[in-house]
Amino acid sequence: MSEGGNPWTSRLSLLVLTHVAGTLSIVSVLAMAPVVTRDLGLNAAEFGLFITAYYGAQAVLSMPAGGLVDRIGIGRSLIVCHAVMVVGAILFSQAQNFQMALAALAAMGAGYSISNPATARGVLEWFPVERRATAMGIKQVGVPIGGILGAGNGALVTMVAWADIMLGVAALVAINGILCLRLARLPNHAVERGKRHLLANISEVIRDWNINRFVLLNGLYNFGQTNFFTFLTLFMRDVALASQPMASLSIGIAQAASAVARIGWGVVSDTVFRGRRKELTVWLGGVAVVGLCSLLWVGPGPGVYLGLGLALLLGVTIASFAPLVQTLAVEATEPRLAGTSMGYNMFGTHIGGMIGPPVFGAIVDASGSYQAGWLVTAAVVCLGVGLLAFGFRERGR
Repeated sequence: MSEGGNPWTSRLSLLVLTHVAGTLSIVSVLAMAPVVTRDLGLNAAEFGLFITAYYGAQAVLSMPAGGLVDRIGIGRSLIVCHAVMVVGAILFSQAQNFQMALAALAAMGAGYSISNPATARGVLEWFPVERRATAMGIKQVGVPIGGILGAGNGALVTMVAWADIMLGVAALVAINGILCLRLARLPNHAVERGKRHLLANISEVIRDWNINRFVLLNGLYNFGQTNFFTFLTLFMRDVALASQPMASLSIGIAQAASAVARIGWGVVSDTVFRGRRKELTVWLGGVAVVGLCSLLWVGPGPGVYLGLGLALLLGVTIASFAPLVQTLAVEATEPRLAGTSMGYNMFGTHIGGMIGPPVFGAIVDASGSYQAGWLVTAAVVCLGVGLLAFGFRERGR
């Protein structure tokens, strides 16, 4: 057991809440989209740029954020993370025009870019290797929990002004940031304290071609995950002719399945696979490829239930690989570079997420069919599976 008490009870909850706070912010904006776009006079393209600003900020800042974590430690990094997210939420609540709202989304993304390197390094430092993936899975469950809470604000906005809701979100994020002050007092292990330039860690990590291949395959995996979540509801409405409640149920099933599976796969990795994260992640990707291809058979009538079943299958596969690859990311290099490695990994992840939906949408527009989009998505994920299986070397522990 490490200094400062049992990390399973005294620290892991704060890591979970960090992901809840970050996801709550962006999903609240997405859930309130009809009201926000109406009040600010935005068109669909302008609202789409909100997502570009949010994920773009994360992609650009993920590596510097990882370097920051390696320099100042977990607790201080999480305080900075929450402070910037609070600024973003407050700025959005006061937005009177597109430009101000866009800046707010970029600030939210910038703050959240620190969360994954910091929380992943926390798992690396505070939990034994034989339980590390389990801890990573538990802390990642904050993402779907935050998504569920944020989706609730989509209903609340019919009774409360969206600006007031965002102020409430800012207050919740601030409370968790204050709670993270206790982590700043913990000792930091293997933190860089030398006089090297901040970018030196980044340079050292990107010269490792094993890690470079890992970052690329993460982008390929996330290409599939992002397309799945982005287009599932529209696919169920347009192709399966499902009702709006039924289409919403499909995404709810996927999110709920992911919340359970993120913990479950961590436990399986630590026990059944005895710490072999790579092997399990290959299996998840392979099953996801089959699931994505099977979406071609979804249609009206009974096909709706096939769609719900595949939402469940893909929810526990392509939507749940994050804890395993994050564990691999922090274990793929020396402990002193764990935050930088995690930040580099998130850079690839966000790039895949940014590229996936526009490519999928362009394919659907050009072909007039979702089937071609799912096939291309499956092919990209399959490429990632192959790269993981044959191109990445899992580091010995």
